[in-house]
Amino acid sequence: MEATVRFIDALARTDGVRLGLVSSDPVEAFPPAVRLAVAAHWRTDDCLDVDQLTAGVAALRERLGSVDRLTAILENLQVPLGAARERLGIEGMTAAIADNFRDKARMKAAFAAAGVPCARNRGVHTADGARAFAGEVGYPFVVKPLAGAGARNTFRVADDGQLDRWLDLDPPSSAHPVQLEEFVTGAEHSFDSVVVDGQAVWASVSHYLPSPLDVLEHPWIQWCVVLPRELGDEYADIMAVGPHAVTSLGLRTGLSHMEWFRRPDGSLAVSEVGARPPGAQIMALMSYAHDVDMHAAWARLVADDSFDPPERRWAVGAAYLRAQGEGRSIVAAHGLERISEDTKSLVVAVPVEGDGSIIVRAPDTAAVERALTEIISTVRLECR
Repeated sequence: MEATVRFIDALARTDGVRLGLVSSDPVEAFPPAVRLAVAAHWRTDDCLDVDQLTAGVAALRERLGSVDRLTAILENLQVPLGAARERLGIEGMTAAIADNFRDKARMKAAFAAAGVPCARNRGVHTADGARAFAGEVGYPFVVKPLAGAGARNTFRVADDGQLDRWLDLDPPSSAHPVQLEEFVTGAEHSFDSVVVDGQAVWASVSHYLPSPLDVLEHPWIQWCVVLPRELGDEYADIMAVGPHAVTSLGLRTGLSHMEWFRRPDGSLAVSEVGARPPGAQIMALMSYAHDVDMHAAWARLVADDSFDPPERRWAVGAAYLRAQGEGRSIVAAHGLERISEDTKSLVVAVPVEGDGSIIVRAPDTAAVERALTEIISTVRLECR
């Protein structure tokens, strides 16, 4: 993926780094610049298979002389990566710590032990367990895969009828357990942070409009991510709780991505944390907000545990467009001619990821929010 290649390229451009690459894609699938920068490549059928992954890294070690760091950005690679590190004696996060981030039941147990505020939750592997949770917590509640990434494969159960239909179609089992969580209402945010040797050194807050679950449930909704310019008293509680939540799961050094809620009463609830960089172009948004290359900063962190905390200089946001119609090819963009000149003047990028998106930047958060609202209410993509 283009997003993945950005991280590979950043590592390849980092001073003092000699880059080996293990992938399920042939090396010819990567851009020429990456192919030239990679010192050695090993192709394996399945990077998620610990045996294959370990064998690939060991083969690169034979070619390169040593492997000092082993990294990947996708959520489902973190546990296999930890196991390969342990087998090969490579410094970094172990499989057990990676599983604290990957397994939602383990994560919530660690949160409870550390006093991290979160929604009521339970891991279940039977239909009776699901019904018991519904009886105790009430509706609606949320069903999540025990080892999911973000909002993928997550859905809301609103009443007895939906509960019965879910349990008839795809009940939880020992082989397919799920995480059930109280449905938390309120504003949904992310908290992206860097810890070095167990100490929080930097953090960024984002705001989702609307929530990712609403976007999943309504394919026509166009949505936004906003990085506010000021991170003052309004975010003081998450600035205190967020690093504690991350380190309670065992992360010593790295960049992590957390989802959290602000309830209507002002209290917060941590949803989940991934021990990897954020998706949804948030890395690019953070780069624009701080006038730095966050991919390069991440690569330096991976390479030698160093991170120079950047200063927030701008409010930034992205409008994510969703094509409507039958088919998969986008054939037209409607409404672009109606976008105001004020909004056009704030556009800094139009990345081609997913159906399409537009990134805007301004010194004032309200100006970014106005521009994003205009874009998602005016522009429509048509597909056939």
